Amino acid sequence: MASIADPGECSQSTPPSFDEFQRQASLMTSCTLLWKELSDHFTSLEQDLLKKSQALKTKLQTLDSETKHSLEALEKRESSISASISIALQKLNDSSEAALVELKSHAEAKGEGLEQPEVDNSAGLLLKLRSFCVQMDSRSFWSFVIVRKKELEVLRSEIPKALGDCVDPAKLVLEAISEVFPKDRREVKSDKSNDLGWACVLLLESLIPVMMDPLLGSERMLVTPSVREKANEIAETWKKSLDERGGIENVKTPDVHTFLQHLLTFGIVKKEDFDLYRKLVVGSAWRKQMPKLAVSLGLADKMPEMIEELISRGQQLDAVHFSCEVGLVDKFPPVPLLKDFLKDAKKSAAAILEDPSNSGRAAHLAAKKELSAVRSVLKCIEEYKLEAEFPPENLKKRLEELEKSKTEKKKTAATTTVTAAPANKRTRVNNGGPMPPAKAGRSSNAYVSSFPSAPTFVRSPPHTQYPVGVPAYPTSPAMYLHGGNRSPPYVYSPEAAPYPGSPYSPYGGYTNGVAPAYHQAYY
Repeated sequence: MASIADPGECSQSTPPSFDEFQRQASLMTSCTLLWKELSDHFTSLEQDLLKKSQALKTKLQTLDSETKHSLEALEKRESSISASISIALQKLNDSSEAALVELKSHAEAKGEGLEQPEVDNSAGLLLKLRSFCVQMDSRSFWSFVIVRKKELEVLRSEIPKALGDCVDPAKLVLEAISEVFPKDRREVKSDKSNDLGWACVLLLESLIPVMMDPLLGSERMLVTPSVREKANEIAETWKKSLDERGGIENVKTPDVHTFLQHLLTFGIVKKEDFDLYRKLVVGSAWRKQMPKLAVSLGLADKMPEMIEELISRGQQLDAVHFSCEVGLVDKFPPVPLLKDFLKDAKKSAAAILEDPSNSGRAAHLAAKKELSAVRSVLKCIEEYKLEAEFPPENLKKRLEELEKSKTEKKKTAATTTVTAAPANKRTRVNNGGPMPPAKAGRSSNAYVSSFPSAPTFVRSPPHTQYPVGVPAYPTSPAMYLHGGNRSPPYVYSPEAAPYPGSPYSPYGGYTNGVAPAYHQAYY
């Protein structure tokens, strides 16, 4: 029987060589690296699975929350339908009774030969508006509104109340503004009432609270399919008429504002038209309501792109307004933009002074341009509370200097006119001819010649009287107001206000550094 070898005894086997030892060491190192690689790989897979699992849980929670919220909203809307119908029926009954009373009183007043009382307060104005709304008299309603632009605050508060008594307020508003929107159908346009976009926007804004659900508010707009279809047809007609207006670049800002407000009022914004909306907003960016309209239209994601486009156009003031209104002041700081705007205005003023073709009015135009820019920047600093970042003291001093220079130039021009006036007085001719009597010019048929009388020995040929010259248009501004049958030529230009009290601020092209003075409201 073989005996077991003692471990302490030395074996007679051949010891391993160095190469074998090195091979074994290399194999162990490879196994270790492979094990670490596999371990890292499985650890990464485990982490990815955990992240995906957490993301799925978050999505499921979000979906559950949204589903719960949607179900609650649906239940709320469903439960509010019966109550809304009851309110609508009660409102209809009240409107019918009010219409009968109005018609009866109108018939009695007409039979007795009584005249309608003058509208001299908000109560009388509301009563008159309600009578038009109850009778669905869109033409009289429109005519009544457009002549009361000075009473805008009262109109803004009373028109929604009057539309609430209307059987079909959306139809009334669409018929009322149809005279100028989507196309201007007026045969005669006067200078005083050429722009009626303010009235269109006012009526469209006043219609929004009337069409809200009485319980859910803006969450559910009571727009019938027929009204929405009609509003969509009007919007399509306006878009097709852009070519007739000279394209997007030449369309008037009041028309743009009316179109965009029309889309929002009736909820007919289309995603495929976002590019058109963006171009219209940028083209009318000087109108202060444009940033909020753009956000309401769904252009919030395109705001940075629009602001960059305004900056590239040299409209830094508009860019400041957009960035402040939509909360992008971190990306587009307002102070550097305002300073760039002032620099461009000074460069533009200097270019006007150097223009040899306009040397006569160069100084006046340059000062006016810089004056407008400084005023606009000061107003922007005050509105957005930028005094700490942009101290306005130096700008105020510059504004005083420009205004003082402007006043002195006016006084100089007036003095020159007064000095030159005696040249028009009656003077005796140097050759000793007779001077006409002082009262001769007062006669409408008198002809007074400025030439000396002919010598007595020369017989002058007979001649007819010259009629008194009549200007082509009345020279008195009062002739253009009540009862005037002529209107001065009207050229649409933002640089000239179309009528006294116009909301449009005078401004020039932004590319030459003129600042628009922003107003608080369009109308």
